[in-house]
Amino acid sequence: MDVVTDGFVKAFNRFDGFRQAEEENLERQLMGWLKTIMVHCSIDELRRTNMLPEIGGIPEEVWQSSNKSDDADQMLLYKNLIVLIKELPPKYRIVFNMYVVDGYTHSEIADHLQISVNTSKSSLSRARALLQNSIRKMEEGKLCRI
Repeated sequence: MDVVTDGFVKAFNRFDGFRQAEEENLERQLMGWLKTIMVHCSIDELRRTNMLPEIGGIPEEVWQSSNKSDDADQMLLYKNLIVLIKELPPKYRIVFNMYVVDGYTHSEIADHLQISVNTSKSSLSRARALLQNSIRKMEEGKLCRI
């Protein structure tokens, strides 16, 4: 309720910033403009309450194989990878999940998270580097999972 209230307050305070492109699509444009404000207010609230790291989680079924002939070693590797991804720092995990799992582009990620495109790219690069390092350690036997 607080987020919706904040959203409407921001909308009323910034109503002079609303620009309509076409007369016939006024309602659609206004609803889109309000939706954008509400989404940004929601993201701000998630940041304030430190709940943002939970966004972009990988559901277990994404990694489950549909092929019955997969051996146990392959399933163990999938589970290890899931554990490693979940251990990434939140800002890297969110971008990694949005890009790799959900298929968002860097510009879409930047819009959703209110970060720059370059920040999205560098976060993905850092997440991959951390995963590669963890996988190397796991292969060397220095890290034991599951």
